[in-house]
Amino acid sequence: AYNAAISACEKGGQWVKAVALLIDMSASHVEPDAITYGAAFSACEKGGKWEVALALFVDMHTARVKSDNIAYNAAISACEKGGQWVKAVALLIDMSASHVEPDAITYGAAFSACEKGGKWEVALALFVDMHTARVKSDNIAYNAAIS
Repeated sequence: AYNAAISACEKGGQWVKAVALLIDMSASHVEPDAITYGAAFSACEKGGKWEVALALFVDMHTARVKSDNIAYNAAISACEKGGQWVKAVALLIDMSASHVEPDAITYGAAFSACEKGGKWEVALALFVDMHTARVKSDNIAYNAAIS
């Protein structure tokens, strides 16, 4: 029920309510999972609150909730929206260390973050890395890479 409510908050642009529900889960002794956190990250992304999304990401790891690529993608997208290319790339690197496979969405968000930061060299290096890792790319990733 919490996951559905947090997802509804995300879709409605209610990042404060999404975070409040996440906090309420802990107070109610209900364990959030990667889906819960991912929805909260996305709500923060849509609200332009990349700092809150990253704080929740740290909380997720502190709570020993196993991350999946959807949660990472949402956190990287929040960094991208906030123009935080260094943090976006750090999360991408952390994915590999955590044995979570990045996908075209992951790389596309990282490319966009680098583009917003004027770091085309980093975006190009990530593009090469994406192909070396044999990540199946899509038009969105290619368009983000060439931006």
